[in-house]
Amino acid sequence: MTTQRIQDDLGPRAGRRNLITDVPGLSVGNARDDRIKTGVTVLLGDEPMVAGVHVMGGAPGSRETDLLAPDKMVQAVDAVVLSGGSAFGLAAAQGVMDALAEQGRGFAVGPARVPIVPGAILFDLINGGDKAWTENPYPRLGRGALAACGSDFALGSEGAGTGALVAGLKGGLGSASQVLSSGVTVGALVAVNALGSVTVGEGPRFWAAPFEIGAEFGGLGIETTPAAMMPPPIKRLGEATTIAIVATDAALTKPQATRLATSAHDGLARAIVPAHTPHDGDLVFAVSTGQRDLPDGAALELGHAAALVLSRAIARAIHAARPMPGDVLPAWRTRFG
Repeated sequence: MTTQRIQDDLGPRAGRRNLITDVPGLSVGNARDDRIKTGVTVLLGDEPMVAGVHVMGGAPGSRETDLLAPDKMVQAVDAVVLSGGSAFGLAAAQGVMDALAEQGRGFAVGPARVPIVPGAILFDLINGGDKAWTENPYPRLGRGALAACGSDFALGSEGAGTGALVAGLKGGLGSASQVLSSGVTVGALVAVNALGSVTVGEGPRFWAAPFEIGAEFGGLGIETTPAAMMPPPIKRLGEATTIAIVATDAALTKPQATRLATSAHDGLARAIVPAHTPHDGDLVFAVSTGQRDLPDGAALELGHAAALVLSRAIARAIHAARPMPGDVLPAWRTRFG
């Protein structure tokens, strides 16, 4: 029996890095400002990527998402940005766009090149950092994250997850991947700043535990003790969100990418309780590098895998968060590690 067959029989298999960059043709970069307690994460394609988006939260903040609708003209994007900073953070995508334009990348309009850079933001303005800046720092952070793009990147209190919070704990940046039986790879990248809880009740175990591969977020198993399903809210309207990207090397059309983003929201709801609330701006992008044909009938497995990999990435974000000076909530490793 081959190694591949053994792994398939044992269940889902993560990619080599267990990061979204296991999808060929993608790189990710982080930049953070510890004084402000905020940061930016950039997903960059080697080539323009087909993209879609789906929003299920009640308080989203985004840029260029209308352009991703299946009926809109532009068919591909150059990069996708996740940022802290609330509406200020939307300027991170401008920094990325400017830097890509300097590299000669972008949608051709006559002699001009216009980089297409959708983005989404989370609210981290009351997390203990110094927000008394005189110049918006996010274009600079966007450029820094783009410059840092590579195959390997840090999780937890990094990039867009630097200043994130969830119910009772620090939030963070997470990623995970899965290789399907067809050889298609699916990955997720997420900044978790939710109203809800990623852990069950008052204990260390994660809602996403049924989907864990190996011990990627502690290997603690499933919580069997009944837990309150609704933690008391600690955030007001507009102060929470989970923003994510799911990616695949399967060739997708814009409608298929939109459907993939929609399916991935199921994973968000399995890992955060409650999810998609009026307080949250929950948003998922989906991108395709188009390097593999999508096998016949594989769209169902692809959507299911996107949901599972996003659940895992969310738990990994909180598991990897680390304590830093001035924190207003403890990191998971401080409380339970």
